[in-house]
Amino acid sequence: MQVTYDPVQVATEQFKMQEQQRVFGFIPNFYVAYDRNAVPLTAKMKFKLALRVSYDPVTVAGVLGVAAVRQAADTPKYGQGWDAYGKRVGSTAADGFSDIMIGGAILPALLHQDPRYFYQGTGPTGSRVRHALFSPFIARSDSGKWEPNYSSIGGDLASSALSNLYYPKANRGPGLVFGNFAIGTAERMGASLAQEFLIARFTKRGGHMK
Repeated sequence: MQVTYDPVQVATEQFKMQEQQRVFGFIPNFYVAYDRNAVPLTAKMKFKLALRVSYDPVTVAGVLGVAAVRQAADTPKYGQGWDAYGKRVGSTAADGFSDIMIGGAILPALLHQDPRYFYQGTGPTGSRVRHALFSPFIARSDSGKWEPNYSSIGGDLASSALSNLYYPKANRGPGLVFGNFAIGTAERMGASLAQEFLIARFTKRGGHMK
């Protein structure tokens, strides 16, 4: 009996398992590939994953929380009151949605890059640290090669540029673009370090905590 390898079917099965990855069983952790030999995502899967993260209840709760922090810090300069809080909720949601859709779906689909973080998990600590810190700048292509992470960098820059369309005039300008880009890149580096050394052990995968 001849067994036929169907990469799309394998990718579909792996994708279904990845959609179940949650830290402590409830925080989404969909953008991490724990299998070094994971089959590349199809363009459809990249968009589905981005939308799944964007509308997850935990993501929505995070947007409300970040907006509350921004309200307390009076940034962006929307003022105070419920109306200002509503604007901060909207701008925070727009920032996150544009970033995940452009950097996690649109550019990866067009450039044939994998938007996931590939967990190393083994080897010297220094090697794992470098792997995590360079992840915002190096991506795995759909062909399996490592190359500049144009998707992540382009997504952060594009999202930061779009912020100029809806942020108050007092906050607009090149400083907003490059400031948000720097913050976004630093957050990715920190998140990758956490993935490599902490989050993996608390992530539910395939019905089990690893």
